This record gives sequence, structure tokens and C-alpha cells, in this order.
Amino acid sequence: MSGVAAAQGAEAGRAEAERAAFLRDALAGLSAEPRTLPGKYLWDAIGSDLFDRICHTADYYPTRREMALLPEVARDVAGEIGPGARLVEFGSGASRKIRTLLDALSRPATYIAVDISGDYLAGAIRRLAPDYPAVTMQAVCADYAEPFTLPLPGGGGPVLGFFPGTSIGNFPPAEAGAFLARARAALGPCLFLVGADPTVDPDLLHAAYGGADGLMDAFHRNVLVRMNRELGADFDPGAFSHAVRLRDDPFRVEAHLVARDATRARLGGAEFAFAPGDSIRTDTSHKYTPEAFAALASANGWTPLRYWAGPQGGFSLHLLRG
Repeated sequence: MSGVAAAQGAEAGRAEAERAAFLRDALAGLSAEPRTLPGKYLWDAIGSDLFDRICHTADYYPTRREMALLPEVARDVAGEIGPGARLVEFGSGASRKIRTLLDALSRPATYIAVDISGDYLAGAIRRLAPDYPAVTMQAVCADYAEPFTLPLPGGGGPVLGFFPGTSIGNFPPAEAGAFLARARAALGPCLFLVGADPTVDPDLLHAAYGGADGLMDAFHRNVLVRMNRELGADFDPGAFSHAVRLRDDPFRVEAHLVARDATRARLGGAEFAFAPGDSIRTDTSHKYTPEAFAALASANGWTPLRYWAGPQGGFSLHLLRG
């Protein structure tokens, strides 16, 4: 078998394994009570593009506040990490925020972008690479919620991990701790810059996660379109609308797809009935005060060094040492 044919076979095998996992997770989630779909399945190329557009809207405060904070943070982190750093970004998306770090660091050597959407990831790296010809760039298509190996051989420059936005909040606290422990093992000795959001203002959260411009609705309903396309389901996406629900203990924002009227859908030989008002939870964003996040990091192998918070106090970036 030629190298090309072997690579194509491996890619086809990986795609089939991912499809089987998607079907298995979807059937399990839709059969559970309450019904849920893992948030990672929101992130195909279409979902990634929709969320990138959401990040540029006026109501989605986390990106706006993080980007206002990041230049100051990047300068301070550059002084801590020194020259020749190797950067690893978890959930890199469009690789926009990493530009601020790359511009601030002294002679960064490598940028490794990790994301679950392979096509979107490859496009982001193609757009980024020409602006940083001295930086070696690698795209790693992986689900960072599961164990995976980073291409970080020993003997290189210092390592700086980056987990921006509010993505740590997509995990329940125990799973967030498990992610932090896995990242500690994968990165080795390093610094790790992590975003977290303490916001609990209901009006702000409903505006940000409700998406009055319709993009949040499209982002979440796209998972139904994806199941139809990739798994042979027959959901009617128009039969559902996006809704935001705030929950306590621990405080979090939940995204739901709510049935407008009675509807049914088939998937993998099973049929699911929805009465009006029945919902599928599609994502969760847990909120962390700086103190709560520092405690979580400490309990999972990290030493918190410092954190930065914007003037509104609605977003923070935490620097950890591992």
C-alpha cells in the first residue's frame, strides 16, 4: 500500500470512529433524563464559524472583555516565560487571540493549535502562518476533553499553554479538574494561561448567551442539522428554539433546544418523541470567581501565580505554573 493510500485509509478509519462515537453519544444523551447532547458536537466547521461571528457581537461580553485585558496580560506573561517559547492553545478556534501573545513574546518558536474541528483548524493555521514565518505551526485535531498526546519533544524552549475564553466553564467542576490534571501531564513543566468568567448578572448572561441577533439560536440548532447530515437523523431543526436557563449549585448557564410543538425524530434505529416544551441541553457554562478557580487549579497539580481582571470584573485570566 502506498503512503498516500495508507494515509487516506487512516483518515477514513478515524472519520468512521468519530461518527460511531457521535452516534453513541447522541443516542445515550437523547435517551437520558434530562436529555442532553455533549457540547463538543456543536463544533463542526459551520458551528465554529457561527461562534466566531458570535464573538464579534456587542452582547457577547466575554470576548470583548478578554481582548481588552489580553495585551496587558501578554506583556506580563512574556516577561515570565522568556524567549523561544513553545505555545499550545487548547480550543484554538479561529486562532485570533493567539496573535496578541505571539506579538508580545520574544522570538516564539512554535505554535501548536488544538481543536476538535479539523477543517476549521487547518484553515485558521493557513491564515495565521504567513504573518509569523519564523514560528513553526502545527495543527492537532483532537478532543481536548479526552487524553491525547502533544507533539512536545524535550529539549526545546519553555512551554506556555493557553486556554482562552470561558471554555473551562463548559466542564462541570469535577471534569474541569480532570482537564487541568490532563493538561498538566501533557504540557510538562510550563506556564498555563487560562480564562475564567465570574459573571452572575442575569441580564448580562441572558443577552450574551441568548443571542438576540439569532446567531446563538443558529449555533445550537446546527447540532440537529449535523446529526441529520452525518448520522442520518431526521430532526426538524425548525421545530426547536434556543433557550437560556440559569442554574445554581454550582452556578452555571445552560443552553437548551426547546420543542415548539409536538415533534418526533429518528436516529440510529430509535425514535424520540418531544412534547411542546421538552428540551435537549446542548451546552453549559460554569462561572468561577478568581478564588474558586485558583482552588480548582491548586487541587489539580497547578500553582496559581497571579490573575488579571478587567475593570468591570466580568472576566479574568489566570497564570498557573506546572
